[in-house]
Amino acid sequence: MSSKEELYQQLILEHNKKPRNFGRLENPTHVAEGFNPLCGDHYHVFLRVNEAGIIEEISFDGSGCAISKASASMMTQSLKGKTEAQARGLFDAFHELITGEMEAGNGAVKLGKLAAFSGVWKFPARIKCAVLCWHTINGALEGSQDALTTE
Repeated sequence: MSSKEELYQQLILEHNKKPRNFGRLENPTHVAEGFNPLCGDHYHVFLRVNEAGIIEEISFDGSGCAISKASASMMTQSLKGKTEAQARGLFDAFHELITGEMEAGNGAVKLGKLAAFSGVWKFPARIKCAVLCWHTINGALEGSQDALTTE
C-alpha cells in the first residue's frame, strides 16, 4: 500500500471514529432521510440554508459502515458555507471520483480531502455507501419528503 493510500485510509478511519457535525441540527430549513437497504446504512441530514442559498449549518445523524459515516462527516465539512449550486457541483465531482470517471490525480485536487475516497470505485458495492449522504443532501435541497434509497 502506498503512503498516499495509507494516509487516505487513516483519514477515513479518523472520520468514522470521530465524525464531524454529527447530531441533529436545531431549526433546520431542510431535512432528509437516506437508507441503503443492502447494508443497512441509515442517516438523516439537516441543513440550515439562508435566504441567499448558502448552507450556514449542516449535520447528520444515524448509523452505517466506516465508509458511509466518514463520507457524511467529510461531506458536512466540505459543504458548509457553500451555495446550493456549489453543493450540487461538489456532489457531481465526488460522484465522478467514486465511480472512477475522474482521474484521481487531476480532478481530485479540487475535492481536497474528499479525494480519500478515490479508491472506492474499485469496490462497486462500497460506492453506494460513500454516496448515500450525498444523495440525501440533494434530496433535502430538492425538498424531498420521501426517504431516499440507494436502490
